Amino acid sequence: MNLAAGQPAALRVLIVDDEAPARSRLRDLLGDIARTCPNAVAGMAANGVEALRLLETEEADVVLADIRMPAMDGVELARHLARRMPPLPVIFVTAYDQYAVEAFELAAVDYLLKPVRAERLVAALGKLRSHQPPTDPVLASLAPNERRHFSVSERGRILLLPVADVLYLKAELKYVTARTAERDYLLDESLVQLEQEFPQRLLRVHRNCLVAREAVLGVERAGEADGEGRWEVLLRGLDGPEGRLPVSRRQWPVVKQALGR
Repeated sequence: MNLAAGQPAALRVLIVDDEAPARSRLRDLLGDIARTCPNAVAGMAANGVEALRLLETEEADVVLADIRMPAMDGVELARHLARRMPPLPVIFVTAYDQYAVEAFELAAVDYLLKPVRAERLVAALGKLRSHQPPTDPVLASLAPNERRHFSVSERGRILLLPVADVLYLKAELKYVTARTAERDYLLDESLVQLEQEFPQRLLRVHRNCLVAREAVLGVERAGEADGEGRWEVLLRGLDGPEGRLPVSRRQWPVVKQALGR
């Protein structure tokens, strides 16, 4: 948030909602409160993917985001924005039931209930100076669905890597390498956390490697000639040695059961 002459500058607000009337209502409400809470609409987007693309060219101080949206919901958007430096705060706009609202309150995440009232919007924006954006684990606990994208920081911008494109994930030093059919990406995430987040999608084959279950073509014995016999998983979309990953002895019973061997 910028300051000028000792006074708060106009807040730059990004509105994200998949319903055009809802976006228009928030824009009008921001106009109504502009005298008491100076603000300017930085842009409007219909989902999280559009919002992240918009933020590549526009600056914002806060995001007002609906939760239920196609392509990328509000919680996943907030998780990507929490990885920015500095993190960009998100105020959720929700029509959730009371149970979900209580979860937001326990996590100290700010939210607005639809239909949004002007005085509540003023109060939420007024908290920004003292309110710290929630961490990724907190946001993950509120996620209504699995993430559809990983955040990849490259050359000062956030790339969205579709989770469905990842064939395997391998821990290397302090990073995790995500491999697709085309190339590698570096993720600043923990392999353990990824395994916990995607238990139905990812299968551990080694202490430092998770594979996408849908990418597995089968398993095959290798290394018998040199006395180092082992099982390897064969992956679609990768040729030669890249398409073969070793299965550790410890993980083989789990892999065998998961693949119905």
